[in-house]
Amino acid sequence: MTLAQTVRVVAALNLAFFGIEVAVAVHIGSVSLFADSVDFLEDASLNVLIFAALGWTARNRARLGMALAAILLIPGVATLWTAWEKFSQPVAPSPLVLSLTGLGALAINLICALLLARYRTSGGSLARAAFLSSRNDVFGNVAIIAAGVVTASLWQSAWPDLIVGLAIGAVNVGAAHEVFTAAREEHAVATP
Repeated sequence: MTLAQTVRVVAALNLAFFGIEVAVAVHIGSVSLFADSVDFLEDASLNVLIFAALGWTARNRARLGMALAAILLIPGVATLWTAWEKFSQPVAPSPLVLSLTGLGALAINLICALLLARYRTSGGSLARAAFLSSRNDVFGNVAIIAAGVVTASLWQSAWPDLIVGLAIGAVNVGAAHEVFTAAREEHAVATP
């Protein structure tokens, strides 16, 4: 599969699961699922932009890479907002639904990360952004599943969900920095 075909498939998978996850997050009041659903929407947008930019010059792709670094920060901001609301009503989400939805998200993100892995070093900052986003989401999904298990068995509280949601936001900030740095280096090389 070419990079263009790969990012189209990844965009479609992310958009489809965004709809599922945001509906579940709202229904059970989960900060971590909400943060992850915004991540799915961001990943879909990211891959659509990558597909559109594949024919651009190296300099313009590097500029888009720097802009995409800012897009990677969106889930972090959305997570903070959702967490703030959860602090006012600290009700634990359904642990079973939380874990099952996290498991579905894990499957989608693992597929996307595996599809993008071959382009993480050869596709430039744009492909690197897509890969890092999917890879980070895999780790976040494992944490969501763990939050559900902890809530069900050890700590019937909103805190496991809140902690995971805030951690997902922090990971996105790190990925944004890494993508911006790679794009800035590409821009410096491509500048006449």
